Amino acid sequence: MSRPQVRLDELFDIARGGSPRPIKKFLTNDPDGINWIKIGDATASGKYIYQTKEKIIPEGIKKSRLVNKGDFLLSNSMSFGRPYIMGTSGCIHDGWLVLSPKDDRVDQDFLYHLLGSPFVFQQFDSLAAGSTVRNLNIDLVSGVRIPLIPLAEQKRIVAILDQAFADIDKARALTEQNLNNARELFESTLQQVFSQRGEGWTQVPLNEHCNIKHGYAFKSKDFVTKFDGDEPIVLTPGNYLEHGCLSFTAKNTKRCIGSFPKEFLFDEGDLTIVMTDLSSQMKILGKPAFIGAVPTLHNQRIGRVQLLTDRINRRYLYYFFRSERFLRNIRQTATGTMVRHTAPNRILSNMVPLPASQTDQVGIAGTLDFLSNEVLRLESIYSKKLDGLVQIKKSVLQKAFSGELTQGHSEAAA
Repeated sequence: MSRPQVRLDELFDIARGGSPRPIKKFLTNDPDGINWIKIGDATASGKYIYQTKEKIIPEGIKKSRLVNKGDFLLSNSMSFGRPYIMGTSGCIHDGWLVLSPKDDRVDQDFLYHLLGSPFVFQQFDSLAAGSTVRNLNIDLVSGVRIPLIPLAEQKRIVAILDQAFADIDKARALTEQNLNNARELFESTLQQVFSQRGEGWTQVPLNEHCNIKHGYAFKSKDFVTKFDGDEPIVLTPGNYLEHGCLSFTAKNTKRCIGSFPKEFLFDEGDLTIVMTDLSSQMKILGKPAFIGAVPTLHNQRIGRVQLLTDRINRRYLYYFFRSERFLRNIRQTATGTMVRHTAPNRILSNMVPLPASQTDQVGIAGTLDFLSNEVLRLESIYSKKLDGLVQIKKSVLQKAFSGELTQGHSEAAA
């Protein structure tokens, strides 16, 4: 059964925020100052925005817009179109649109679910300006049409949605906990190997048993990212993952269309290590990975590990590079501020704990291989399950505002 629909501007006054400039002139440390509500204040707040990181002085109101408790905010660009309910009052940044209710025809929780549903997002998406950065504006949001149904029906839908989403969130939390348990088991085993050494183990200087070679300084003009040919991949820090693997996507894969010295082509199975991390958190600095896809080129700031003796097993060394014992030392000796760096001499200064024989090294590496592969398998399963829960949520929202939602949908979501 079709439902009557009305434009949002029939139900709400819609306005855009504003930014007093220069903003530093209006900021204050006074705790009683006016809340200055930016996009960052909502990133982890869920449904409501209760507090802000910064305050402004009263003069800033002239170049911004006051919002009241209960008003709705829509993200104008970042987190495109995501709704939030104001749990406080204050002034909003120009990255927001504010919806102030004209009357009480729409339940607050009903509108929150509605604005976050595919039903409304599809209208935002089809009308929004911009390509790479999506932007909402007052005219666009004003013209969005929503179903106007009796308040009692709105509250019934909200009750069903709240129960369905509680069940979905419970399933998500359980799935994420199972995944965390698998990761923690692997990490615990990995750390024990290099901290609780067995009888007969020794520690040897890494620089006596391997070398780390610098890569080639390729010219950026020779890089292409959109390419269908078979030119070699240029390995970069952006290809490394935290769990010791390489990832090549359309966005992070660079290929070389220029000339290069052939000795900088990797061999399949080469062990590599990241020597530059663009993030100050150093999540990948010092992390290792094996070369699988060839042809792949050895780029600068990537270390190529060359074994000088047969005393260290390559895969055993790979797991040593993943151990907290090693990575802590890399982080502590890193240079730079925002971009963090290590170097071959700092890597090679580490002492490597070794069991008595190569056979023991191979056995340890095999056990860690099994656990690591099991974690990756579970990650794939749980990732699909989490994606499925997201799709269920979207489906429930879509049905809610097309007149198809019944009490049974809450039970089915569980």
